[in-house]
Amino acid sequence: MTATRFTTTPVPVSITGPANSAPGRRVTSCGWRLAGYLGLALAVAALLLPFYWMVMSSLKTNSDVFTIPIKWIPDTLVWRNYVDIWQRSDMTTWLKNTLLLSVVVTMLQVFTGSFAAYGFARIRFPGRNLLFLAYIGTIAVPWQSYMIPQFILMSKLHLSDTLWAIVALQAFGAFGVFLMKQFYETIPEELSESARVDGLSEFGIYRRIMLPLSRPALASLTLLTFVTTWNDYLGPLIYLRSPELRTIQLGLRTFITQYNAEYALIMTGSVLSVLPVAVIFLLGQRHFVEGIATTGLKG
Repeated sequence: MTATRFTTTPVPVSITGPANSAPGRRVTSCGWRLAGYLGLALAVAALLLPFYWMVMSSLKTNSDVFTIPIKWIPDTLVWRNYVDIWQRSDMTTWLKNTLLLSVVVTMLQVFTGSFAAYGFARIRFPGRNLLFLAYIGTIAVPWQSYMIPQFILMSKLHLSDTLWAIVALQAFGAFGVFLMKQFYETIPEELSESARVDGLSEFGIYRRIMLPLSRPALASLTLLTFVTTWNDYLGPLIYLRSPELRTIQLGLRTFITQYNAEYALIMTGSVLSVLPVAVIFLLGQRHFVEGIATTGLKG
């Protein structure tokens, strides 16, 4: 037998090509990333500019608020405006009513939304999907279309001109049910099955398993509900007529009507109305982003 000899011909490999192009790609990638960061910085500056002007205007005199050119930094900071608005308005009552409504409505919506969402996500009953679609479909119906029937109902129940009218109308929300249901469906069903085998009731599963695991979604729902209730103007305008029941939005509107030339004080009141919401959002933004990002993702 004769051995067969195999010969290979070396293939020339270019070393300069890829080596030279890699740094170029890195430079291009860094350039695009820098441009993206610059664009985001400009967008953030454009969004924050009106708030900065509002805060600075609250520390000016009335004659300096609308000067041309604009004074972005006042010559003298007038901290007296924050004292004057408390003396000239009923700011304490407005903030107390708004905080009370926001806290109560938020707690009720979080409880009712999460509880109803657990039923839609985990309990099997006839017509479940149809009922859920009908309930979620109410989100598409504008509130103005059934505003008058609601007002007549609240009047017949003798809840008009009371804070209970706002609480009763906003204690339930279809959006909260949708948000929590989508999050519950990301939690493995095996956890609930194991709990049922161990003898845990459905309410126990909801309280001991589902709620602790859904903290990001609960934080998102809490923040969204609180901000919506705090900034609500039309609801309190319709149902709250007594001066001692006014919220911060109604109070500022009456203040603007009474002191329409006190621009610095108007800006001061606007800052006080935005400040609590901004603080709450900054404290809960991590949970809010996490809850929105994970809602609806299977796994």
